[in-house]
Amino acid sequence: MADGLRVCVLIPTLRNANELDIALSGMDNQTWQGPLEVVVVGPNGDAGQKVTQSHAARWIDDEGSRTRADACNIALKQIECDIVCFTDDDVWIPEDWIENLVRWFDRDDVAGVGGPNFAPPDSRSTFWQRVIDVTFCSKWVTAGTNYGNRGTDALSPAEQLPGVNAAYRKSVLDEVGGFDEGAIGCEDAMMDYRIEQQGHKLWQDRDAIMWHRRRDPQRVRKQIRNYGLVRILAAHQHSGMRAWSHTAVGMFPLLVLAAFTSFCIGVMNGGLAWPEFWDISTATVPMEWPRTAVHTPVSLAGLYIVLCWLGAAMGNSPSRTIRTIIVAPLMTFLMHWSYGMGVITAWWRIHISKKPGLQIDDKNRS
Repeated sequence: MADGLRVCVLIPTLRNANELDIALSGMDNQTWQGPLEVVVVGPNGDAGQKVTQSHAARWIDDEGSRTRADACNIALKQIECDIVCFTDDDVWIPEDWIENLVRWFDRDDVAGVGGPNFAPPDSRSTFWQRVIDVTFCSKWVTAGTNYGNRGTDALSPAEQLPGVNAAYRKSVLDEVGGFDEGAIGCEDAMMDYRIEQQGHKLWQDRDAIMWHRRRDPQRVRKQIRNYGLVRILAAHQHSGMRAWSHTAVGMFPLLVLAAFTSFCIGVMNGGLAWPEFWDISTATVPMEWPRTAVHTPVSLAGLYIVLCWLGAAMGNSPSRTIRTIIVAPLMTFLMHWSYGMGVITAWWRIHISKKPGLQIDDKNRS
């Protein structure tokens, strides 16, 4: 029975003691009644060490690890349990979080299970953080990310679990050797890929929600650029992780530049001349190339905005309001541009410089 399973919650932290205190407070109030150990891993001397001790949780030194993956691997070697739950130090943890995830391990076919994560829709999030959450949780145009993905059933098959909201059998983690050594981004996706390659199955609980703080717009652009970079580098290392959606977003900055160039050339050659450009009566008349060069990017931009609005409105984010949905296309554009630039950087490393190198860490653990 799940009630007898030994559970360990593993939280990596770095220079974020205030929010770590919030996360550990959530762990203090869990409804889970079975054996439980809360472990925080970070560099000795970090302010989070005292916060961890104040909550009677266990602190593990990350031994100078530069990456989240390496820090978690060090902790995994020092814990003994049946189930390992992962989350971050910038979350608000619902009191039934562990209970929701662990209950599924009664089934032998469950190697890991996760759930969606959303920004808190109340005053704990700024307006722009809520807009970012609406963007992340769009019905589409998210390049396959699963921030707000919720299955139609209580438990649905999943290809990837979010690192901020996931639980695994410890035996499965030991079997695959934990996270890829040295991985800075996409470490959860790479580990999930290797777990599935071993024949195990991952699942998603639609109701096991984690409230996860979003970064401000400037920092989230850097975060998303890093995601684009590391996803392509991960696919370079594990070819089975390649997906058309990541390539498509990688082309986004190039398409934007091409559309802008087309518009400017068309304008310079009279394609925006009044009244021909706006005169509906001329719509059936074949357009000369300057008008086509102007009309095409304008029409595509309009279609893009409509798709972003519809995707935001049909997404699962609890932060959806008229205001956040209206602004969502702007944030979607910034995310696509940032992710695409990360993808292009990875392509350059792989195919031009021939030096894929170590992934960029947006938290700079070094």
